[in-house]
Amino acid sequence: MGQSGILKGKAFVVHEHHARRLHYDLRLERDGMLKSWAVPKGIPLEKGVKRLAIQVDDHPLDYLDFEGTIPEGEYGAGTVRIWDIGVYETVSWDEGKIELVFLGKVLNGRYALVRFSRAGESQWLLFRTG
Repeated sequence: MGQSGILKGKAFVVHEHHARRLHYDLRLERDGMLKSWAVPKGIPLEKGVKRLAIQVDDHPLDYLDFEGTIPEGEYGAGTVRIWDIGVYETVSWDEGKIELVFLGKVLNGRYALVRFSRAGESQWLLFRTG
């Protein structure tokens, strides 16, 4: 941990995923896997915009640089391309709230994922905080 109390050096990727419906997949390296959320309306770039993020199954680390087409009939069928990639710093991570600082090509700044329990177990809100 650095002097600021922030953990360093975890990778993230955001995939633009043209499946049945266009959505974005946010994937965060943690515990040897990629914690993953589907974000139907895309990652908000400005403060004040909240987006639904649906937590999905963890993915293996080799999804970090995956681009290509997932064949029809397979889970997630469609075209996947990297929209952004970089590292993130963890500010806090608990069951109901995750605070991060993204250091990517597109995403730069502080974000939060907050569990939206009224909407369901896997529902979160993603928004920029700084």
